[in-house]
Amino acid sequence: MPITIALDKSPEDARPYIERAAPAHPALIDTEHTTADLFNIINVPTMIWIDEAGRIVRPNDVQFGTDTFVALTGRPSGPFLAALRAWVRDGTGALPPDDVRAHQVLPTAEQQEARAAFTLAWHLHRAGRQEAAERHFKRAGELAPGDWTIRRGSLPIRGIDPMASEEFLALWQEGAPSYPAPPLPTT
Repeated sequence: MPITIALDKSPEDARPYIERAAPAHPALIDTEHTTADLFNIINVPTMIWIDEAGRIVRPNDVQFGTDTFVALTGRPSGPFLAALRAWVRDGTGALPPDDVRAHQVLPTAEQQEARAAFTLAWHLHRAGRQEAAERHFKRAGELAPGDWTIRRGSLPIRGIDPMASEEFLALWQEGAPSYPAPPLPTT
């Protein structure tokens, strides 16, 4: 069963998107970015296939469940959705554990320090200490420049539009982060 997890600063930020999508599966909201920490998620949307036993059978990959951004990204959802349906229906497309490990990217020491700085900044922000929070959000971005869950994820917390601001356009021009994921199986 698919589960979607939004990385947002509050449930109210994610609610309109979840309601518009009206998913038939659980849609969760992770205001603490714990999912990004646990699975080394550096961009959204990131898809991870996890089987019934809790094993990752296809590691992190930037994929889309709709064609909303296909004009911007050039990545249609059809191939991903077909591969996902084949895995659910037929069990095809899962990778052996050694292949999964070969395609997983573990966080570096700098990325782990960046996540700690982001968490501290988020705590300081909620405590009303905006100036201190801003310093730590900036430091987190410096430590992990290729992690959009940190750099883009801090934008709405800081009151900046994460999709239509100068900061986002600068990120986009740097290039969206990706994973060394294996090609999707064809059906």
